[in-house]
Amino acid sequence: MNVVAMRAPPADSRTVPAADTRVARVEIFDDLADAAPHWQALEAGPALATPYQHYDFLRHWQNHVGAVEGVTPFIVVAFDNAGAPLFLWPLGRRRVGGLQVVEFLGGKHANFNMGLWRRDAVPRVTAAELRDVLGHLAGHADVLALINQPLTWNGTTNPLGLLPQQRSANFGFSGALVPDFEALLRSRTNADARKKMRKKERTLAGYGTVTFERVREPCQVRRVLDAFLKQKSARMRRLGVPDVFAAPGVRRFIEAASTEQSDGGEPPIALYALSVDDIIVATMGGIVGGRRFCAMFNSIVQGRYAVESPGEQLIINLVRDCCQRGFDTFDLGIGEAHYKNLFCTDAEPLFDSYLPLSSRGRILAFAWRASAAAKRFVKQQPALWSSVRAARRLGARLAGKV
Repeated sequence: MNVVAMRAPPADSRTVPAADTRVARVEIFDDLADAAPHWQALEAGPALATPYQHYDFLRHWQNHVGAVEGVTPFIVVAFDNAGAPLFLWPLGRRRVGGLQVVEFLGGKHANFNMGLWRRDAVPRVTAAELRDVLGHLAGHADVLALINQPLTWNGTTNPLGLLPQQRSANFGFSGALVPDFEALLRSRTNADARKKMRKKERTLAGYGTVTFERVREPCQVRRVLDAFLKQKSARMRRLGVPDVFAAPGVRRFIEAASTEQSDGGEPPIALYALSVDDIIVATMGGIVGGRRFCAMFNSIVQGRYAVESPGEQLIINLVRDCCQRGFDTFDLGIGEAHYKNLFCTDAEPLFDSYLPLSSRGRILAFAWRASAAAKRFVKQQPALWSSVRAARRLGARLAGKV
């Protein structure tokens, strides 16, 4: 653990609010367990955070993925004068070339990245205060790369938006829920679309008994993960893009986060499957925070079942379940896709910050900013982005991957 002295000037007792929200000191933890008491204290109180920054989720990720990739925890915690945590940035440090880079933990398995902020501190955070924190981090890393951050979360502005930023290449896609699922479905579809959905449901049911379920038992989780990884790998090969789920430790991360409970609560990842008899035709994994369901990953089987849109049928069942449980938001993560249009019509803007912390880090930060801007430009040009995807698929075929 590194203690960064960041003492605020003595406060005038006539102006100090009942709850002090100014940063008095900052500590950097290189072990998640050491940061856990402060992390869990923020989670237990009124806090601004996405579920991707929950302690248990990132603990599993770091144990099984981050450590394998050479990531060391770099947990930044700011405290008030009373010693209570004001905010926590769940970061990790890794070496890129000869430089030390600090990023959000979770890697490609976290759709949205944020800090954890005590609610009463959020309105009083200033850009100057954040810059002061960054100044104290400078001796520990060369570049701070904070990507895929939501501008707002649950109606509250993300304080890290006060730092220099640029628009991310992708949007997050979400939709509001209501208790009456049938009313929601009617508002999102017309009569003809609902007729086609019912026809596909009947056709799929003609192949056997259709079952939608959340799996919890370890043996069930392993079976669904077997199907998911096989289906996802086949799709990634066809698209000609890397399969992040094939990386070392990823399967064990998802399995642990789908089965291991903490303090009697739910496992961080909820894993769902749609089956026809004993054949798993679609899967989805997600994480819950507050009254929002965040989808992390999904897959569908190929062949005759795929014609009946099993992925859409799974989503319909899952959204119905979320409505019944009283959730108010459902999201399908970042990136555009046709299947998201049914329930996730709200495009949530995201931003990235590439901040040099040393003179050596300036070139890398500039290069990443330029690369991200180029990627955003390509994705904003439908014809150009379509050409890129077509080239990937052609490359996969020529390489004999499909």
